[in-house]
Amino acid sequence: MTATPEVVPITPRRTGGAKKIPWRKILTTIAVTLVVIFCLAPVMWQVLTSFKVNEDIAAVPTVYFPTRYTLDHYIELFVRRPFWRYILNSAFVSIVSTALALALGAPASYALARLRPWGGKVILAGILIVTLFPGILLFIGLLEIIQQLGWGNNYLALIVPYTAINLPLTILVLRSFFEQLPKDLEDSARVDGYNTFQMLWQILLPMTLPALVTTGILTFIFAWNEFIFALTFMTREELKTIPVAAAQLGGASVFEIPYGPIAAATVLGTLPLVLLVLFFQRKIVQGLTAGAVKG
Repeated sequence: MTATPEVVPITPRRTGGAKKIPWRKILTTIAVTLVVIFCLAPVMWQVLTSFKVNEDIAAVPTVYFPTRYTLDHYIELFVRRPFWRYILNSAFVSIVSTALALALGAPASYALARLRPWGGKVILAGILIVTLFPGILLFIGLLEIIQQLGWGNNYLALIVPYTAINLPLTILVLRSFFEQLPKDLEDSARVDGYNTFQMLWQILLPMTLPALVTTGILTFIFAWNEFIFALTFMTREELKTIPVAAAQLGGASVFEIPYGPIAAATVLGTLPLVLLVLFFQRKIVQGLTAGAVKG
């Protein structure tokens, strides 16, 4: 009886060698890190300056990361000047103008997207031209209108221009979102007895909530940060907004620049915007993603 030799499989030897370095991933990480540092460095500098003592602010060489911290600059804002009043002024003007822009822009954008009015393309072209028009060039005309209406030192002097300036952008953004909604949804709503207003208010607007949030935040940021109109149309101290109040902060003498209070005012003026974006972060991402898909 002959024994059959056992066949042993031969495993190929792994050739030695260095692993391939993911240079693309490394370079991408470095580039993103540098961009983040470049964008956040001024913000971090303002935050650190707002907590520095005056000796560290004026120190030579520059003290980048202080070892002594203080809240005196923030306290000084509210002791020397009515800074809470400035915050409330900015919040009121920004919220009202944003609400008006959305309330007027949503029906107008739906009409341009679905109802196809006569001369709709001409209207759309006009809205696009107005969007590209620099708002500062409207300053002289607005000043004359404000004087004729007697709106000086009145909230309407800011609310109405902010709403008018933000309205074209609101219409253009919301129109693209209304166009991507399925038209069968509107036909079904009409069969169920909904009129145009009910269909817009109860069905379509809830579906475009991410777009409304994204557009609303853009208009809110513009109204919150606007400076030229607020500086000119509001001269009474109790009606000033945060950008104007921060720019007009003064020291104990004409030779002193209050870097600490200015940095503190900058942080307080930016913090509401940061919290607003963080709170609506998910809706903003949904709105931007939907807009990118549409584009």
